[in-house]
Amino acid sequence: MAKIVLGMVASHGPLLGTPPELWTGRVQADINNPALEFRGKQYNFTQLTELRAPENFGPQIELPVRQKRFDACQKAIAELERVFAEVKPDVVVMLGNDQQEIMGDDNQPAVMVYYGERLDNVPFSDEQKKLLGPGVELAEPNHHPKVAKTYPGHPALGLHLIEKMMEQNFDVAVSSVMPERKQSRLTGIPHAFGFYYQRVMGDNAPPCVPVFTNTFYPPNRPGGRRCYDMGVALAKAIQDWDKDLRVAILGSGGMTHFVVDEKFDRDFLEAFADRDPTKLLAFPDNYYRSGNSELKNWIPTKSAMDSVGLKMTLVDYQPLYRSIAGTGSGMGFAYWR
Repeated sequence: MAKIVLGMVASHGPLLGTPPELWTGRVQADINNPALEFRGKQYNFTQLTELRAPENFGPQIELPVRQKRFDACQKAIAELERVFAEVKPDVVVMLGNDQQEIMGDDNQPAVMVYYGERLDNVPFSDEQKKLLGPGVELAEPNHHPKVAKTYPGHPALGLHLIEKMMEQNFDVAVSSVMPERKQSRLTGIPHAFGFYYQRVMGDNAPPCVPVFTNTFYPPNRPGGRRCYDMGVALAKAIQDWDKDLRVAILGSGGMTHFVVDEKFDRDFLEAFADRDPTKLLAFPDNYYRSGNSELKNWIPTKSAMDSVGLKMTLVDYQPLYRSIAGTGSGMGFAYWR
């Protein structure tokens, strides 16, 4: 029988691949955004600056502070890479989301299991680069190689997960070929998955089954409880697999962004570490909007790990602020083994 031997969650935002002295290049995009999400409400940049003035972000956006926190994140990612190499799982189930990179309004499944034979990680073309937002191309090495690479999928495990998830009342969408969206800024796997290949697993990555959850786009975003139950179902499905292989589950994304809410991040981490999910599932669903929503890739990772009794180690949490309005990204990293 298959055995779950490792779990990981990691933030994957562009600031992790952007030199701290260049973080302000993204601020204009924050200023232009009329719907910055913060604690279940939307604000423009001026409103958010006024609301959060008592938090005094000025000292936190000074370059020495940015550099210190950036360096701490690199150290945390290196620790995940070390642990992954040490455990050396035979196969990976990766939980991530798509940001209209391969799917769109014409087809947006709540949950999709990919059971194809290959995963292509492709750098941006010159034409695609013209469509990118500020700072995205700069951080491309965080998610994409310099030249296209192909990694193995695991069709047998993918089909097994689909069958067993269906038996547990998860009517998942499926695909054996990675979808391609005509209007996309990307070819190949989305950045949520590319991050683990580039920064944690490296060129010797084992076969992988990607599981996509629609965390961003209404009207069919699964709630926190549904994501928690999905992790339990995934763990059971993996343990029911009649192969003597060691499996890792990796959750990608989060924490709060594009507005950093350090209090929520720390409250989430405290609840996240508790084996009792009551506090974790009590957070309002409207806190999981925009980039914050990627924490819904963490929740099923946690419930799967709790199901098999692995112990969580929090590697680090760093709030990366880039403006006086508190915009930026909260970055968290943890593993179970």
